[in-house]
Amino acid sequence: MFRLSAQPFDPAALQRTLDDERAGACVTFEGWVRNRNEGQPVNSLEYEGYAPLAEKEGSRILEEAQARFPILSAVCIHRVGHLKLGELAVWVGVTAEHRGAAFDACRYIIDEAKARVPIWKKEHYASGETAWINCATRGDHATDAPPAH
Repeated sequence: MFRLSAQPFDPAALQRTLDDERAGACVTFEGWVRNRNEGQPVNSLEYEGYAPLAEKEGSRILEEAQARFPILSAVCIHRVGHLKLGELAVWVGVTAEHRGAAFDACRYIIDEAKARVPIWKKEHYASGETAWINCATRGDHATDAPPAH
């Protein structure tokens, strides 16, 4: 399951959705809002995404992970909206019979999501300036501007 969420989510509850008696490993990744990017102090972030397209591409990435690695299940949730420092922006969880596959698939999912899912990030700097950054750097949907409203 891949989805965007305008509301904070509970990593422990998400991890419970992966429960499987066959699993010998569960690997998770949490991406948090940090206070610096490329040397600039950051106060907060704002994420925008077009859910139908983002969720379609995200689901495709999860399907690819299932095909490439011997995993049991995978979940990825990405926040949209205005996030403060320290807030959870993205969560990935993967279960597998063995840890190697779980680690490899988790890294594949977050790396591909950052490169391909059309989500735009607006950084709010301590200077008062802002800048939009396209998180997706590969794929037909990679652009430099956020979606028009």
